[in-house]
Amino acid sequence: MNRITIGIVEDESIIADDLQALLEDMGYLCPDPCASYNDAVEMIEQKKPDIVILDINLFGKPEGIRIAQHIRENYCIPFIFLTANSDCETVTKAKETRPDAYLVKPFQKADLYTSIEIALHNFKHSDLKEKSPKKKLIKNALFIKEGDYFHKVPFDEIIYLNSEHVYVTVHTVNKKFLVRTSMQEYLENFDPSEFVRVHRSYVANLNKIEKINSHNIIVSGNEIPISKNHRDELLKMLHLG
Repeated sequence: MNRITIGIVEDESIIADDLQALLEDMGYLCPDPCASYNDAVEMIEQKKPDIVILDINLFGKPEGIRIAQHIRENYCIPFIFLTANSDCETVTKAKETRPDAYLVKPFQKADLYTSIEIALHNFKHSDLKEKSPKKKLIKNALFIKEGDYFHKVPFDEIIYLNSEHVYVTVHTVNKKFLVRTSMQEYLENFDPSEFVRVHRSYVANLNKIEKINSHNIIVSGNEIPISKNHRDELLKMLHLG
C-alpha cells in the first residue's frame, strides 16, 4: 500500500525538523520542509503531497493563509493549519480558507495523528472532490486545469490514461496532463465503448490501438501492458475473442 505523503510548511527550522521526524516515525513520507509561499507552491507541484500541514504565520506574516488559498484554488488536497496563534482574528481568517483541521502548538502526537487521519478521511468522502475545478465535462471533450487555464482536451485526442496512487496522467496526441483523482472516478467521464481498462493502472482508447499480443498493446506508438484479468474483455471488444 502506498504511504501517505505530507508536506510541511513551517518557518522555525527546529519545529519543522522535529515535525518531519515525528511524522516519519508515524509511518508517513515527508519531503523536506519549506518556509515560504514560493517554496511551498514548488513543493506541492513537485512532490504532490496527499495533505499539507501549514503554519499560519511565516516570518511574522500570515503567508500560510495565502498558501491555503492557493491550494483551494488549484489543487484537490486537504490541509491542516498548525499555529501558536488561536486568537479570534487569526481563527476567523483561517476559517475563510476552509481548513480540514486546526492544531494549536504545542500539540500531542496523538492529536497530530488524529487530525491527519480524520482530515484525510473526511476530505475523501466530502463533496469537495466533486466540486473541484480540476475537470469540466462537455459532450466531446474534457476541460482539464493546468496552471492558470482550463485546457479543452477532445476525447479523440486522448491516447491512453495511466494512474499512480491518487493521480491520473492523461496522455494526448500532443502532451500529458496530470489530474489528482482515482482512475475509477475519472473513468466516469469516458464512454466505456471507446475507453477500456486494459490493466489495473491503464486505460486505452480503442480507436488508437495499433497492435496487440498476449502481454502488451501498442497505442499510437506507445507500448502499455495488458493484464490477464482484462485481456478477455479487450479481445472481445476488438472482435478477436
